[in-house]
Amino acid sequence: MPAKNRVKQYLENGYYHLYNRGVEKRLIFLDMQDYAVFLSYLEEYLLPKDEIGLRTQLADPNISSREKYKILKALRLNNFADEITLLAYCLMPNHFHFFVKQKNALSIDKFMNSLCTRYTMYFNKKYKRTGSLYQDTYKGVSVLTEEQFLHLSRYIHKQALASQGHALRSWGQPSSYPEYIGQRTTEWTQPDEVLSYFSKTNPQLSYESFVNENDDFDQIQDVILEDESENIIF
Repeated sequence: MPAKNRVKQYLENGYYHLYNRGVEKRLIFLDMQDYAVFLSYLEEYLLPKDEIGLRTQLADPNISSREKYKILKALRLNNFADEITLLAYCLMPNHFHFFVKQKNALSIDKFMNSLCTRYTMYFNKKYKRTGSLYQDTYKGVSVLTEEQFLHLSRYIHKQALASQGHALRSWGQPSSYPEYIGQRTTEWTQPDEVLSYFSKTNPQLSYESFVNENDDFDQIQDVILEDESENIIF
């Protein structure tokens, strides 16, 4: 029987909720370094690659072999700056959520495979383990309506903010919420499209007020993956 809400086909210029969690529901982030490494991979994949600058450095006869190796590795690394827009995200101890827009039909699959494989290699090396880190292939579902578009970002941020008893004014788990309330700017996270629906001057109509509202997320049941239900925090 097909998995509920699992995308069968990705479309150009489509919006999607992407989700993956650890095999047997195990933790995929064990310390702050793990979160930092995962976020650094997102940055490398989503920021434009400065190929001219890298090749200029490579041509320098005075660079060390170590630096040359790092530059060659950076040049070979996949880059999705022109293919994937990350609107919102949160990283939880045993799973993560992304809200993305893709330009090309195959962008998400290439991006997620690159990211998940690379992080698995890091994690397995650090913790001296072998095998799959994730329970399954990542899952995704199309965001089709304006209501889903708005409430999905709130759902993602509420999961991060409510984790471990944090108040909503705390940042909780790593997420894009600080970008949404003006506390941080990150070039590879793009909140403006969602924020255009909210007021920057009226606190009652702000994004922060929207996130703080109670919500059972009935509006977005079609974009919540079937095995997320046990992880939802209200």
